[in-house]
Amino acid sequence: MDEWLVVWVPDAERWGELPEEGVLGVRDLPAAVAEIGLKPGDPVFVSPEFEVDVDLLDFVRSREFRSLERETKRNYGTDIRLLLNFLSSRGVRWRSATERDLSDFRNWRCESPLNPQRIGGAKWDREAAAFTRLFKWAKVVPMPVDVGRPEDRAADSVSSRVSWLTPRTWGLWSNVGLRGHTRQGAPAAGWDSRTEERNTSFVQFELSSGLRRQEGGALLTFELPTQQLRYGRFCHGQVAAALTRSKQSRTFYASVESLGQVEAYVRSERAWAVARAQRAGRYERLAQMRLVTAVTRGRKPRVHWVDRDGVAGERELALLGWRERQWLFLEGPEGPEPAWLWLTEQGLPMLPDRWNTVFRNANLRCEQVLLTEQERQPGRGFRLAEVRGKSPWATPHSARHSMALYMLIVLNQLMETRFGLTAADRRDFALLFGDPWFLVMTLLGHADVETTKRHYLAPVSHLRLESILAAADTDSGRRELDDLDGVFARLARETTGIQDVELLVDELVDALPAVKR
Repeated sequence: MDEWLVVWVPDAERWGELPEEGVLGVRDLPAAVAEIGLKPGDPVFVSPEFEVDVDLLDFVRSREFRSLERETKRNYGTDIRLLLNFLSSRGVRWRSATERDLSDFRNWRCESPLNPQRIGGAKWDREAAAFTRLFKWAKVVPMPVDVGRPEDRAADSVSSRVSWLTPRTWGLWSNVGLRGHTRQGAPAAGWDSRTEERNTSFVQFELSSGLRRQEGGALLTFELPTQQLRYGRFCHGQVAAALTRSKQSRTFYASVESLGQVEAYVRSERAWAVARAQRAGRYERLAQMRLVTAVTRGRKPRVHWVDRDGVAGERELALLGWRERQWLFLEGPEGPEPAWLWLTEQGLPMLPDRWNTVFRNANLRCEQVLLTEQERQPGRGFRLAEVRGKSPWATPHSARHSMALYMLIVLNQLMETRFGLTAADRRDFALLFGDPWFLVMTLLGHADVETTKRHYLAPVSHLRLESILAAADTDSGRRELDDLDGVFARLARETTGIQDVELLVDELVDALPAVKR
């Protein structure tokens, strides 16, 4: 082995079958790993000489590293491994790294034309944060890199992962990628629709609520919103603090239509998956199962359960992370069934990161259907921009971006056209309720409105939305919210990064009535 290796400590139920004689001379490896203070998700760094680095092991077990979220630990562990490989190629121990070493590493990662996989500013800042935490803990002086120093941060650190689709483009993407429709808008022959209801329900729910992948993907069945707002078009619910980045619970809103689709999934596909799993005895073979006995009401609901050994437990609902939520079961008509909302075909909880595969497969199918054979010939990395632009492309986070853009447009149009507010009226409205930026910030759960502007709506921050809306107004009177497609089409033509079906596939516009909007 000529590179550093990172081994991740698995969850208790994922160790698998271990040989009775033990592993590497250790009789009970899981117990030995726990005894030295390692927890599931922790990285163990193995040098090219097949030795565990004791100093890095101490760092992983330190308070500085242990306080990180599990996903952050994985990211930092991966980033540190890259630095270790770079330093190892120079024959430099990581404790002996200098500012020159880190400067050369940054140049290689971000700027060197010889590096085929250069990274952007946002990625570098994350890596620099990982290295800073490591070197601070090790008390390396002088610090080879410090993300707190302006010169060690990237100037182009605004996230480039913003991906917006207009409402009708989401309809096209869903119909082709998730429902198996053809270019003509008809269901394709032989389409495998076993998880169609689940996938389309999840996308519509995410588009409506704007929740992050983990926030929406780890919901429990009894957390679905049921309380409607005054006029009945939206329901509001509570997203648990343990699922959010800020670790603070917040209210979210979802349309009645999207929730109705989720309920249809629960009664059909989900019920069938649960029934098949019960008949196959899958739940009986699970290593962890907590049967929920009660969920209290009030400001801080608590979940009470009993495990397989009859031991009772309880925890505040807002503090249940997505890993613990997998173990929660409810007593159903035919026996225990998962409390987790989104299930695989096997009737087991679908982990949040698995939605990436669903979206990736939908993107590939859109390419297969919407691009000609000749357009599909070049590799994806070499395809011309105008060819790539003929097929919509989305990620789970695209739904959140698109919801933010949609709400910004709607709120601006409401203030400009329906309410007929003067400049003074708008100032008073903003003082009472906040301007559209502030309202979208609240819906997204951001702590700072500048985060909303910088990370989500940067591509259109230079535009005056008032002029766009005014240009969309073809008559002398004020218009209602009946031409949002036109507004989005204009915005897509004048702004980079927004996918609109009219720009993607011109010949599909005539077929749009067959495409769900």
